[in-house]
Amino acid sequence: MNPILEIKNLKTRFYTQDGVVKAVNDVSYTMSSGEILGVVGESGCGKSVHALSMMQLIPDPPGKITNGEIWFDGRDLLTLNEDQMQKVRGRDIAMIFQDPMTSLNPVFTVGFQIVEALLLHNDMTKEEAKERASDLLNLVGIPGAKQRLNDYPHQFSGGMRQRAMIAMGLSCEPRLLIADEPTTALDVTIQAQIIDLVKKLQDELGMAIMWITHDLGVVAELAHTINVMYAGSIIETGKIRNIYKQTRHPYTIGLLGSLPRLDDSPGTELVSIPGLPPDLVALPEGCPFAARCGYRIDQCLTEKPPLVEIDGENHSVACWRWEEIAGMGTK
Repeated sequence: MNPILEIKNLKTRFYTQDGVVKAVNDVSYTMSSGEILGVVGESGCGKSVHALSMMQLIPDPPGKITNGEIWFDGRDLLTLNEDQMQKVRGRDIAMIFQDPMTSLNPVFTVGFQIVEALLLHNDMTKEEAKERASDLLNLVGIPGAKQRLNDYPHQFSGGMRQRAMIAMGLSCEPRLLIADEPTTALDVTIQAQIIDLVKKLQDELGMAIMWITHDLGVVAELAHTINVMYAGSIIETGKIRNIYKQTRHPYTIGLLGSLPRLDDSPGTELVSIPGLPPDLVALPEGCPFAARCGYRIDQCLTEKPPLVEIDGENHSVACWRWEEIAGMGTK
């Protein structure tokens, strides 16, 4: 598959009264056309900030992208001005956020907001846009779509609002859809429906999807590849089967150990990761996970390990002891 996105050495900083928050630290990876990429990690690890950096939606001040390149469709997005980026957002790259009530304007109908996006990026009449908006709501499984165009966001349930946001994201048939924890605020049944919907739409439309979440269970159901982030860096990346079956980073081992499994025997306790993530204003000199890691050695405290490819098949890890961990049979 052809690369659709290439990020090189992305750094994002927030300049606050308490100091410089190192939110994203030398993030690099590629995405292919039609790929579903899961980006996982604890809250505050840089998942959302790196995606907002891609879209040039970092508030400045206090935020600033201080280094990097983001190549999409032959252009470095970080070299585009605001007018040029407005043409990219929605049309080429669309983003769905966690809480649709903060993304949908409560004083305008759902139909008006979808139609507005269509008219902004497409050469069509208002009537054509309304017809397309109705088709989109029908596509994402909202019954009585034509009548619901006239409803306001508060008249939709949580799951329906999220479906409406997906419809809006799909309105201009983007080549890349970024979903930032879109099911976190929903109950488990609705989460499953949204995930099934996204898989169905991806099969039909063939777009690339970046699914940002803290839930590795969701990623296992949906993604082809996965980036595990910690303290603003990617610490393990690879195909889903490699990450889940041949885990090489202690942090990823901890994340997977905290998930309940159907094949666990009764009474099996979930694993918890001790300690807290590091202060992004004062990141440690060595590995950012060292203070919480049961595998650490002296080198971990003084040198940050690079992200190196291992095992083939694009599986990479940033850990000084990954070979020893592999030999311990952690998975």
